[in-house]
This record gives sequence, structure tokens and C-alpha cells, in this order.
Amino acid sequence: MRKIIPLLLCSYFLSASAQNGVLSGKIFEKGQPVAFALCAIVSLNAAATADEKGNFSLKGLPEGHYELNVTCLGYFPHRQQVSIPKSGTLTVNIELEEAPFSLNTVVVSGTRTDRRRLDNPVAVNVLTSGSFQVTQSNTLSEGLCFLPGLRMETDCQTCNYTQLRMNGLGGSYSQILIDNRPVFTPLMSLYSLEQIPASQIERVEVVKGGGSVLYGANAIAGTVNVLTKMPTKNEWSIAGNTAIIDGQSSDHFFNGNASIINEEKTAGISFFTSHRNREAYDNSGDGFSELPQLRNNSFGFKANLKPSPQHKLQLNGWSINEFRRGGNAFDLPADQADQSEERSQQVWIGGADYQFTPKNGKTSLNTYLAAQQTTRRHYTGIDHADGWGNTNSKTWTGGVQINRKLDYWGGQNALTVGIEHQHDDTFDEIEAYNYLIDQVTDLTGLFLQSDWDITQKFTLLSGIRLNKHNFLDNLVATPRLSALFKPFKNLQLRAGWAQGFRAPQAFETDMHIAFAGGGVSIIQVSPLLKPEGSNSYSFSLDFNRPSANHIYGFTLDAFRTRLLDAFVLEENGSDTAGNILLLRKNGGNSTVQGLTFEARFNYDQKAQLEMGLTLQTANFDNPVAWSAEVPGSRKFLRTPDRYGFFTLIILPEKKLNSSFSGVYTGKMMVPHFGGAPGVGHDALFRSPEFMELNAKVNYRLHLHSMETDLEFSAGVQSIFDAYQSDFDNGKYRDSNYIYGPARPRTVFLAVKFGVF
Repeated sequence: MRKIIPLLLCSYFLSASAQNGVLSGKIFEKGQPVAFALCAIVSLNAAATADEKGNFSLKGLPEGHYELNVTCLGYFPHRQQVSIPKSGTLTVNIELEEAPFSLNTVVVSGTRTDRRRLDNPVAVNVLTSGSFQVTQSNTLSEGLCFLPGLRMETDCQTCNYTQLRMNGLGGSYSQILIDNRPVFTPLMSLYSLEQIPASQIERVEVVKGGGSVLYGANAIAGTVNVLTKMPTKNEWSIAGNTAIIDGQSSDHFFNGNASIINEEKTAGISFFTSHRNREAYDNSGDGFSELPQLRNNSFGFKANLKPSPQHKLQLNGWSINEFRRGGNAFDLPADQADQSEERSQQVWIGGADYQFTPKNGKTSLNTYLAAQQTTRRHYTGIDHADGWGNTNSKTWTGGVQINRKLDYWGGQNALTVGIEHQHDDTFDEIEAYNYLIDQVTDLTGLFLQSDWDITQKFTLLSGIRLNKHNFLDNLVATPRLSALFKPFKNLQLRAGWAQGFRAPQAFETDMHIAFAGGGVSIIQVSPLLKPEGSNSYSFSLDFNRPSANHIYGFTLDAFRTRLLDAFVLEENGSDTAGNILLLRKNGGNSTVQGLTFEARFNYDQKAQLEMGLTLQTANFDNPVAWSAEVPGSRKFLRTPDRYGFFTLIILPEKKLNSSFSGVYTGKMMVPHFGGAPGVGHDALFRSPEFMELNAKVNYRLHLHSMETDLEFSAGVQSIFDAYQSDFDNGKYRDSNYIYGPARPRTVFLAVKFGVF
């Protein structure tokens, strides 16, 4: 009897367990699995975490009707009713909707292949289309400052050209990609970060440091990959945004988007259009603008065709037409103003990508071709000078890439081999200033990469690119090595090293002519300029902890870049007209190093905080004399030692949210040429620090009778008017003496209507 009772009890519990049901399924977002989502039935105190492929299972559930809650950082919470059977398994597929910030989306920029962000051996930061909306960033340049380690800088008081500084390095150290392709030329870098509307962007992927050298030369500071809208569903929207700058100048945006796909989801096309009209803004009341007049029209499309699972074709194309005018006397032609810069620019970009994947799924072949053409008519002059010029720039890039997955030693290795060629032909001339850039560059790269998941916890990424540049006699090898170690489920450790180079050529800053000292300043490239090399090191710790109601995490990133034969600018006298000449030359070695700290917290998708702060130093080994009147300085100019951002989103309900954001810019050394009223000599000025605070409220209403949505937004950017207060006045101002936030206090109102 003593033996029979335990057997009966065991049989009873096994029988009872057999009567309980199982809930299993898979978590998706736009057809891609979502890893590590938390799936819970709170009333039963039952929960499970999805695996790396999005699969989950809840076992031993009693029969009945319950609510299933699915939460994951970067996605809106999902709730649905489920009916658990008395026995057997209920299978559900759950589609999550991406929230404004995403932690574990699929990215391509780190390895040139699709990888989940948390599994990528190279750290990739992502700026989604929702991020642009939350921060009311209408252009690419406005949104990039909300990523760690990145800072947007305005470098001209008259034309407002901008550059992206990544990890303390100037814009020419970063590689800008459009839909994975390097067609973003030095000429485009002057204005196109501000010309690209946020409404055209699906997301932006950023790889900081030399770990991105697989994309070619100039990727020393990192790579920014701008991915345009992909057709994933039938939708359309029209949107308008009106802003008033400091109570005096208007800034109007109009955006339209539409996507169409077939029922089989094997073909689709998306269209986007944008129009901007901004009045010039004069901060100091001297009659000369601090923000130029802008008129911008953009149009583009992106199409996908997948006739079979093995074949995929993608086409994209878009255009930018912009008129930009700064200075004074806007009712007169530019050459009749006291001081003026005018740019009429037309940009065309197009590309085609073809991918073939055999049925075994182990191999894939990618071929691609992309091209860009920019033409512009421009004027830069004082006192009716004949400062008219013309620019023509053509760029194309093409290549072949083969990916092969191999299984050995218990792990999987994704091998990538490819070859690509980049051609750029730039002609820029102003006869009156004896200014001419007539430059043709050809860069051929052969690359090989091994992305090896040795174990579930350790991944080793190694690669090398052989570069042949027509300005260099020899091949240049740029190797890289990165490793990812996951000692625990919630912790990732990354380390990387890479070499890079820049060829002795003209860059974007060399194509900008500034006003200074009563004339203009012109940059010349030394005929003795040698290539610049780099060694980059990085280490990061990434921790994220999810639970049923909240998710929190932080990232600590250490970086060090050693520049060899670094390019510098030094004053080189003046020409016969008294214009200042600046010479680009090799200035020895320099070092940029620092720490970036990121933190994030999300409570039940009701409130989310993200923030980042960078602390760094940037110094030349030997002083650089940018002016003959000022002793040389070892410190990088226009480079603060501290900068950062924060974004706070409050979502009391899905249709209503408010957001608060800010951008911090620390003190920095700014060069100031004399010549303006009250400025007798050249000087180095230590700028104040700035904290730009923004607020926005957004309400979304669903119109059931029309099956459309109507969205209203309102807010203030730079609430406390954090803006430079000591601009030079008059026509003889130093137009490069500009620092701090890009705009003063701005009030905006926006409306969006459609199916989105």
C-alpha cells in the first residue's frame, strides 16, 4: 500500500498536467523575428521570454480565456485575448509595432549583412523614423544630434553649411551612405545633411570608430547609413509643419508619402515628396541674415520586386532642388547686395540592387550600381564683387558582394567577399577669386570579412580591405578586428581595432569660401600633401534588463583614434586682392580619445528616457598656427570636450504623447578673424556652453468613418532661446565665427492626415 499511494499521486498529477494547455508562438516585426520579448499572462503569474528567433512557449496553463501581454524594448506593448484549450497547444503569431526607439532591430551597417543589433560584433546605433517625429526633427541634420557621440555643427553665418562631427572628428572623417551606397560626395556634404527631409527616412544606422572601414576611405570616425522608406504595406499620408523662428521668420514644411504593395507582398513601391520654404532670419538686427532663405523641393521613390524567393530587385531614385540665399538685400540680385552667398543646386541620386539567394540559403550574391549628379550656380561676394561660380559633380559606385555561411566547430561563419569601385568627378570654379577645384578620384576596393559565431557567447569579426586610390602609387590595406562576448543574456562586451586612411584630396570644407577680414578666405590644398593614416580602438559594455513592466539599460563606450600625418589648416598669407589663403597640409600626429555613456529606461511603454554624454580630448602632438597673429594651439578647434543629449517620452495612452528633448554643447575654442566692427585682431575665443531644450505634444485621432488617422502636434524648440549672442555685424563679418545651436527659440504647429 505504501508503494501504491505515491504511484497514484504521481499518476494524478501527471494526468492533471496532461489536461493543461500550452500557448506557443512567434514574435515578429515587419516580417522579422523579435528576440527576447517578454510574453506573460499576468492573471496566471505565467511568463516566458522569447528566444533569439522570436519563439516562445508557456506550458501547464489551465483551460480558460486570458489576456496575453507581450512587451519588448523598442516596441509598443501588445495585448490580445487567448483561449487556452483543456489540452493541446494553441499557436499564435504576434506582430509588434515599433515604438520611437528600438533596441534590437535588424541592422546591416556593421557587417554589410543583416544582423540583430544586440548580436552584432560591431556596435550600431539606430535612429528610427519615430525618433525624428518625437524630436520634431524635420531634416537629417536635425535628428543626428540625438545619437551618442554625434554632434551637428553649423560652420557659416551666411550660408549655414553644416558638418557632422563623430567622436570629435570633423565631417570629412565620416562616410555617409545612402541606402548602403557611398554616393554622398564632399560637395553634397556641405548642405545635403540639411536638405534630406526626415519624411523620406526609414531609419539611420551609425557605426562609430574605425570598425566601419570595410566601406572604404574616409570612414575613420565612422559610417552613417541613411535608409530611405521601404514599401511594407499600403499606406499614405500628407503632413504640414509651420514654425515661427524667434517671432519674426516663418519656416514651412509640406511632406507627402505613399506606399503600395501587392497581395502576395512580392512587389511594392513607395513615393515621397517634400517642400520647404524658410524666410531669412536676422538675429542681431544689422540687416544681415544668421539663417539663410531656403526653398527646397525633394521627390523620390523606392521599389521592390521579388518574383521568387531566390531573386530580389530593388530600385531607388530621388532628387533635391534647393535655392539658398544669405546676406542682405534679398530683393536684389546676389551680386548687388553688400554681402551675399547664393546657391542654386540640383541633386539627382539613383541606384539598383539585385540579390540572388539559392534555395539552400547558404549563399547569396549581391550586385549594385548607384550614381549621383550635382549641378549648382553659386555666388560669394562683398560690395558687388563678381563672385559667381559653377559646380558640376558626378559620382557612381558599383560592386559585387558574395556571402557564404559555413558551419564548423560547432559555430557558424558568414564569409563576405566583394569588390567595388567608386568614381567621383568634381569641378568647382570662381574665376574672380582664382579658385578652382578640378578633381577626379577613383577608388577600387577588394574586401574580405569573416563573421564567425564561434559559440553562442562569442563572436569574432575580422576583415581587410585592399584600396587602390588614383592619388596614391601603392595599395593601402585597412584591416579591422572586432569581438563580441556575451557572458550573460543581458550583457554584451565588444572590443575593436581598425586602420584607416584619407587620400590627399580636397574635402567638403575646401569647397566653402568664407567671409573674413573684409574679404574672403580660400582653402588651398598643398601639392606636398601626403595621405593621412589612422589607428582606431574601441571597447564597449552594453547592459539591458527587461521585466514584465519595465526595461532599463546602459552602454559605456571607450574610444581612441590616433591620426598619423593629420591634415591641418594653417594661414598662408593673402592674394593680390587681400583675401586670406589657408593651406591644407600635414601637421604631424594627433589623438582623439574619450568615453560615451548612454542610459535608457522604459516603463511599460508609458514613459521612456534615453540619454547620452560624451567626454573627450582632441589634441595635436604639435601646435597648429591657424592665424599669423595668434600662437599655435595643440587643441582641436570647434571641438568641445563635453556634449550630449536626452529624450523623454510620456505616453499616457497610445494616441496621446508628449516629449521633452535636449542637446548639450560644452565649451570649445573658436577661431575669430578680425575685420568686423569692433574686432581689430584675430583671436581664439572660448565659447559658453549651451543646453537646448525642446517640448512637444502629439495627439492622434482615428476617423472611423473614413478609416484614416488625423494627428496634431505642437511645441517649442529651444525653449530658453539657447543661441549665440555675439555674432559679428555688418558686411565685413567673419562668417565662420558661429557656434552653438543651429536656431533660436522656435514655435511650431504640425498636422498629419492619412493611413499610416
